[in-house]
Amino acid sequence: MGIEEKIAAIHDADLRAEIEAARGGFLFAQIVEHVLHRQRARDAEAAVLGEQELRRAQLSRDQRRRDAVRLVIESEPALPSSLQHIHSVLALCGLPYRDPGPVREFSRTYGRNSLSLMAGRIKDPETGAFEPQGLPYGPKARLVLLHLCTEAVRQRSPTVKVAETLSGFMREMGFAVTGGERGTIRQFKEQLNRLAACTMQIGLWDGRDSATTLNVPPFRSLELWRPRAGEGEEEAGRTVRFDPEFYETLIKHALPVDVRAARAFSGSARKLDLLFWTGYRLRALQRPLRLTWGNLHAQFGAENASIRSFRQAFKADLAHLREVFPRLPIVLDDGGLTLHPADPSALLVPPRPASTKGMKARRQGI
Repeated sequence: MGIEEKIAAIHDADLRAEIEAARGGFLFAQIVEHVLHRQRARDAEAAVLGEQELRRAQLSRDQRRRDAVRLVIESEPALPSSLQHIHSVLALCGLPYRDPGPVREFSRTYGRNSLSLMAGRIKDPETGAFEPQGLPYGPKARLVLLHLCTEAVRQRSPTVKVAETLSGFMREMGFAVTGGERGTIRQFKEQLNRLAACTMQIGLWDGRDSATTLNVPPFRSLELWRPRAGEGEEEAGRTVRFDPEFYETLIKHALPVDVRAARAFSGSARKLDLLFWTGYRLRALQRPLRLTWGNLHAQFGAENASIRSFRQAFKADLAHLREVFPRLPIVLDDGGLTLHPADPSALLVPPRPASTKGMKARRQGI
């Protein structure tokens, strides 16, 4: 290829300008060769990006979101600013996936242990009456818990002023912040009210002759007040105060969650549960953990009446988790799931050393 052909192959404006500036100078031919090499490298990179954009254009909206999150997590390590926190107990205790309607009590078993939720009431700031609240459910209830635990950890305070932080969190999770009867603000605050009103118990059993019942109320109080004249619904006051004992254990046992991963699964309650549960288990796993399909159905299959339909749904959810974290050491087979100890690069956040207390909890099946 002659020098003029090489120059003709250089088409980016800034590179053409370099050629013209060097024309007639010393080592012009070598400069042309060097600039041509840079042009070809750019073209190759553009071709790769073009293929990626074409592939993404064929994906669904949720698939595009997971694909984008995977690329960001692989290229940018989790910083303190990108970590949210949730209590380890809440990482194991799944709430209802769908609205239970008038049902006032919900139970779920995971291994030898169980979770029981009972709906409660809150004082209405407009009428002064106690208003019954339903059970918390769905992805928004989980995201509200994630947000409140995170704010308590960041501020090192059991008191969180929700109105000052909730809108920003909703945007971070990919939700439009809208008011009105069907707006997202009302949906999130409804779940907050349900969470603040409910009572929670966890039952632990050793499989033989010993059982323990733990009362773990996340919140001590919820203060509500109406928006003042001229204020929008997002400014209606809500101040949450965590139960002191719950707050103390939260500070000691907060489970880090990559906020970018939470955003990828912000529309699915079960995927969020799977994300939290996997992150908790992998942080201190010393040997493979085996769960049967019956175990998995009891913990994650609340909306699937049959094991067969649950298996199909669970496999799809796990596949979506792997789209973001392809190196997760989870194996599914006809008998169930095996979770293997992981290299730190496969984890949502780096693992912490196992403590004797943590080993005791694992023996109890927590």
